[in-house]
Amino acid sequence: MGLGLRAGAFGICLSLATACVDPAVVELQQQNDLLVVDATITNVAEPQLIRINRSVADRLTGRFGTLPVTKATVEVVTDSAQVSVATETTDGTYQLPTDFRGQVGHAYQLRFTLSDGSRYLSTQQVMQPVPPIGQVTAQFSVNSLPPGQLNGYRAGHTLNVRSQDPASQHNYYRWDWLLYERQYWCRSCTQGVYSVYKILPGTYKDRDYFVTGDESYEDCFNPPAGQARYDAPDVPRDYWIYDYPCRSACWQILRGYAINVFDDLYSNGGIIDRQSVAQIPFYAPQPALVDIRQLSLTADAYRYYKLFADQTQATGGLADTPPTALVGNVRSATSNPLPVVGYFTASAVSLVHYWLDRKDTQGVSYGATDPAGAPSGTGDALFYALNLRRPMAEPPPPYQGGRDVPKIRLWPTTNRPPTAPCLLSDNRTPFKPVGWQE
Repeated sequence: MGLGLRAGAFGICLSLATACVDPAVVELQQQNDLLVVDATITNVAEPQLIRINRSVADRLTGRFGTLPVTKATVEVVTDSAQVSVATETTDGTYQLPTDFRGQVGHAYQLRFTLSDGSRYLSTQQVMQPVPPIGQVTAQFSVNSLPPGQLNGYRAGHTLNVRSQDPASQHNYYRWDWLLYERQYWCRSCTQGVYSVYKILPGTYKDRDYFVTGDESYEDCFNPPAGQARYDAPDVPRDYWIYDYPCRSACWQILRGYAINVFDDLYSNGGIIDRQSVAQIPFYAPQPALVDIRQLSLTADAYRYYKLFADQTQATGGLADTPPTALVGNVRSATSNPLPVVGYFTASAVSLVHYWLDRKDTQGVSYGATDPAGAPSGTGDALFYALNLRRPMAEPPPPYQGGRDVPKIRLWPTTNRPPTAPCLLSDNRTPFKPVGWQE
């Protein structure tokens, strides 16, 4: 699992100085091309991912856009000896072998070579031990969230942890979280309709229908506006969206991006009590699952994250920060390098699956704040919370008697509208999360 640094989240002003190894600062006004690395090796059974993106500023506006770095050769070296090669699974995301797990006390180094031959490598990171999370508690408040997070809506749960800090060593911690919400809507088609089967080219029925075959398609069908020929359906030129329910059980995955770190300098060997680690929005009234992770850090990694957090979370947001970026522990090994922001770390993890039943909530959920009225269907509240609109289902047959008719009609009309599969991604999973309670 990665740091959770958004690719654009490097516009950081660094005005602090430390007596230790300091991250460098890049003036973005002088540098409009950067690499962004997001990679954390852990000791738990999860995909070990390295994400590499390129952030390029528009020459006219100065605004940064993000492009995934593809076709790179990515490796992690263990104890300066064993090399594990990562495979590119999606653009810019590289996954280590499925049996790869970090181990406490071992040293890890990231190396990668871009398609142009330029080489980069990180400092070594020795994985430190982490104590177990002893307890997780949740408290609901109508003012739990920061004012600007959800358009002024602030209701949610604050999750706190309790842990016993070891007295035998100086420990540095980081916490992150994943939220699993049950998702009932799996696909949206803009100016099109969803089709399970391929549409037969040049085949129409009654000038009203496109005709499907029996070859799998599973995608949105978006024909151009107008008529392809005299006997073809006339595709409207207006704007519409149709939403399609999930074919099977599906879970939405939501992440916390705030950086939460702790140094036990003044509490070594004591109890870490009521440490706030997550603010979970009251998206919908249904229960949800929160994975709370407590991670170990090296001293240098802690300093990097602390500076990052101080600069991004104390200024009111990235939009308020001057155009500078915080360089981490990845450097170029060739001439004419691109500056690299982000940090490669190796962290031991203590994980708790916390069932958030939401029985203590008050008022309306964020998904019920639609000015047009409360959500009516199961899953509609979460849909509104994520999209700020209600789901719009494709009108079902029969298309007669004054009933609504889809903008595009497919033949045969049996099983219209269809369902859509829940596709595994960073944001969704068809697999029941560990700890989910039916």
